[in-house]
Amino acid sequence: MKTIKIQQLSVEKFHRYGTYARMIDPASDATGPKDAEIVFFRDMVQQTLSDSPSFSTCFMRPRPMVINVGEYHDFTCEVSMPLDNDAIVWVAPAGAGEEVPVDDIEVFYVPQGTLLSLRPGVWHHAAFTPNDKNVSVMIVLPERCYMTDCHVAEIPAEKQLEIVF
Repeated sequence: MKTIKIQQLSVEKFHRYGTYARMIDPASDATGPKDAEIVFFRDMVQQTLSDSPSFSTCFMRPRPMVINVGEYHDFTCEVSMPLDNDAIVWVAPAGAGEEVPVDDIEVFYVPQGTLLSLRPGVWHHAAFTPNDKNVSVMIVLPERCYMTDCHVAEIPAEKQLEIVF
């Protein structure tokens, strides 16, 4: 089985898949002084939705870090944020095919409290936990998007990737 290394999240490396922002202790501009009693960090990440947003949680236990299935959404961005642990996520560029473009997959280490917004068409699947702790990931999609706009593809065993540090 081929292996793939985890990268640190950066704007330069992640911009082709979407946007992200550190929601806890953000580095972005605030509407006032950052040492004030109340500080508002505005418009940090945008998400284009075709319908009302629905907030869900995806819970992952430690499991082998093998990329064996992928999914994408044609008409919406998917937002996710690890809530109680860091997470490992993988992505691949949007394309015309129904087969996961395994050779184009990139893997990122996402610190807890970092919000990702994936563009429509970007291949991805459930996050992995980087340690022996569980991770709960908040997911924001249009209501029932997982039933109406979700293309899933299994990756044949000979093309699966093992994620390594």
